[in-house]
Amino acid sequence: MSAQTSPVISTPGKVADAVPGVHELILARWSPRSFSDRPVSTHDLIVLLEAARWAASSYNEQPWRFVVARKADGSLYDRLLGILEPFNQGWAKTAPVLMITAAKRHFTHTGAINLHALHDTGAALAQLFLQATALGLHAHGMAGFNREKARIELGIPDDFELGAAAAIGYLGSPDDLAQPYKDRELSPRQRKPLSDIIFGGHWNEPLAL
Repeated sequence: MSAQTSPVISTPGKVADAVPGVHELILARWSPRSFSDRPVSTHDLIVLLEAARWAASSYNEQPWRFVVARKADGSLYDRLLGILEPFNQGWAKTAPVLMITAAKRHFTHTGAINLHALHDTGAALAQLFLQATALGLHAHGMAGFNREKARIELGIPDDFELGAAAAIGYLGSPDDLAQPYKDRELSPRQRKPLSDIIFGGHWNEPLAL
């Protein structure tokens, strides 16, 4: 499946119920736990990482770093899987690609603290996730991993803040998941209303739309 011809694949029951006009990539993106063992091609993996590379960042610092392992990498993949919390290992073990993200704490050109490093790294990961959707892939970000173990086993320097882990691959069948993963897989997508999160000039005053 190539980057040029892959359609956006919308999973029944998981397409976001948003106002008209929101792009189909955003509507179709969701975070499954059921992954097929079908490998992600090297070409498509490069496209995903290239999408992340072109994210916006403060002073164009590009503070993000991704440690990536494919199932074909054997012990490297097992190392990343072992860094995940046991709950996440239970479902992520079938995903063909795992990654850990980190953000450089200081600006390279001044040495000053980059207060937006994790924000920018999250933006890069979001672009990767949307590109995955465009390729017919899915991605699931995870907070549940052992951060100190990741730092030690992956050799992550102290000047880098750990971000999120992620699993990437093709959608599998929820029937292959054990509980409680299966229930979460089949539950509908939900979001808070705009009035709860968008304020108009003062905290907790909803923006008049």
